[in-house]
Amino acid sequence: MGMSVTISAATDKDAEQILKLQYLCYQSEAALYDDYSLEPLVQTLDDLRAELSDGCVVVARLGEEVVGSVRGTVDAEGTALIDKLIVHPRMQRHGLGGRLLAAVEERLTTERSARRFRLASGHRSEHNLRLYRSHGYAEVGTEQVSRRLSLVTLEKDIAEQAYVAGV
Repeated sequence: MGMSVTISAATDKDAEQILKLQYLCYQSEAALYDDYSLEPLVQTLDDLRAELSDGCVVVARLGEEVVGSVRGTVDAEGTALIDKLIVHPRMQRHGLGGRLLAAVEERLTTERSARRFRLASGHRSEHNLRLYRSHGYAEVGTEQVSRRLSLVTLEKDIAEQAYVAGV
């Protein structure tokens, strides 16, 4: 019998595993955009620990191993900024990304009074964009970051979250 993946709040003990997983997961993005200086690839452990203490960080665990993670913060206007949704390559395409997204949305709503969600993805990251759209996010803008990369910003209101969840 195999183990189940559990989703819970991250702790400081998870910081090193999250950072290593982040580095692994963003290799494909770096290759896609031919840019190995993407922020998730150069983030320090201290910076990640600061995010753990200030933001809402959720992890997926298979036993003791962190196999996924996502982060979020809420600004003064109630907009939750969701960032760095990662799933170990061997665990991808099994719904874990969607489960993590739903978990961080729930926490940001109940614990930090989020009224809408915002996230961004590279314009060539079709799998990511498809995931976000399937969870009710709609494109609200595109910003050219470099010659190779444009960031697509997507948003979803809390009312849309309830609709998508079938509430």
